[in-house]
Amino acid sequence: MDLKLKGKRALVTGSSSGLGEAIVKMLAAEGASVVVHGRNIERARKVSEDIISSGGTADIAVGDLSTDEGADAVAAAALKNGQIDILVNNAGATSHKSWGDATTLDWTEMYNNNVVSYVRMVQRLVPQMKTLGWGRVVHIGGGLGIQPIKEQPHYNATLAARHNMSISLARQLKETGITSNVVSPGAIINPMVEDWLISAAPKFSWGTDLEEIKYKAVQELIPNDTGRFGEPDEIAGAVAYLCSTFADYVSGATIRVDGGTIKCM
Repeated sequence: MDLKLKGKRALVTGSSSGLGEAIVKMLAAEGASVVVHGRNIERARKVSEDIISSGGTADIAVGDLSTDEGADAVAAAALKNGQIDILVNNAGATSHKSWGDATTLDWTEMYNNNVVSYVRMVQRLVPQMKTLGWGRVVHIGGGLGIQPIKEQPHYNATLAARHNMSISLARQLKETGITSNVVSPGAIINPMVEDWLISAAPKFSWGTDLEEIKYKAVQELIPNDTGRFGEPDEIAGAVAYLCSTFADYVSGATIRVDGGTIKCM
């Protein structure tokens, strides 16, 4: 299927590795010109070079979105070679601290990194989308924002804020041709998660085979209807759909890509 992204230009924050990398590469494969963002220029350049070597078009934007100055630098770099039609807010931080460990400073820093950073990029890029009469804003949320657990409360709360602000933005952008939506991933496998699973396996008696470890971890920690972890490309596919013209009638929505982990309507 042609998602009709040729001629569109997309900035994916936090795309020099992980989930953001999968998203930016899929958008590029679908024909969009992309801007790879990260705080490390070498990693951002590597992803950009991968895209270009595969026949895509990519620029880089380096900066720390936890500051106004960093966001200014990223926006300027992103807009240097053309308009931005698509903003995918993906960059952020995580923490496994509990209620007893997370200080008020931890809460403040988490909110700044995970929510205010999104706001900074919306404020810097959506106004020029309005002059185009078309645009896409996709926020990466998470199931813990819908059904939080007792651990990492400050992180859970920022995911809920992302969902809330995205819907508010959709209302604000009424009849502008710009949509605002959330993709809410479940537990996604990546090398870091695999390393954690292997190290945790003896504690939970999950065995030594990685596939067996992953299956048992899903059953005990994140039971879902598919019986497995998600893959980064499965999240990227949902993002790509929301960025396409086929999603013109989708705004203020949350698309859960979690294998049925969250049990709600």
